[in-house]
Amino acid sequence: MMSRRRFTSAVAAGAAAASMPRLARAGDAPGARNIVLVHGLFADGSCWSEVIARLQTAGLNVTSVQNPLSTLDDAVAATQRVLAWQDGPTVLVGHSFAGMIVTEAGVDPKVSALVYVAARAPDAGEDYAALAKQFPTPPTSAGIVFHGEEGRLTEAAFLRDFAGDLPEARARVLYAVQQPFHRALLTGKTKHAAWRAKPSFYAVSTEDRTINPDLERFMAKRMGATAIEVKASHLSLISHPQEIADLILQAAK
Repeated sequence: MMSRRRFTSAVAAGAAAASMPRLARAGDAPGARNIVLVHGLFADGSCWSEVIARLQTAGLNVTSVQNPLSTLDDAVAATQRVLAWQDGPTVLVGHSFAGMIVTEAGVDPKVSALVYVAARAPDAGEDYAALAKQFPTPPTSAGIVFHGEEGRLTEAAFLRDFAGDLPEARARVLYAVQQPFHRALLTGKTKHAAWRAKPSFYAVSTEDRTINPDLERFMAKRMGATAIEVKASHLSLISHPQEIADLILQAAK
């Protein structure tokens, strides 16, 4: 498991970057000028809004994929279509379930680096559910309800477990726009593991109640990722957008 010293150093580096003047960072010339963001379950592409604004200020071209949340193959195909539009090296970023998509679609030759934000990071062909069972089950999973083949989080679970460090009014807005996912999405397995060949970065959410933080640490260490720890719920991209944007900027350089 990655040492606490290494995590602390990474967090300190992120804090230093966050303190730099906006214009100074905007003048940097990243190796990749394109960023593609992919959302996970219980969300839509707008969940990246706070991160997008910061990346655009830094002069990057940013696209947020609208994940269909139907099957893993569909989600990967949607991401591949967006990658096809990019005009050069691209950092591919995934939150939560979208780590599956990043792991699969990240083999695209345009992808220069991968960023996982409190995200799944399976190996090729790995049963993620079986991997997750090696760690204590986080409480969010108990809040999933199905209507036929479509699943959603209950409002109580969304506010308490998924978005626990957000102001309640903000969390209620996000709950209102959550997109249902299809049961078949959970059965997909990756055929490739892009993190085995691409530079990888990982933001662990230390207060996560959706993916066990120790599982996140395990996956980050396994892939040899440059990792930071953020004192955040599962939605660190919303509660701590600067730290997440800084990690993406680091991946772009």
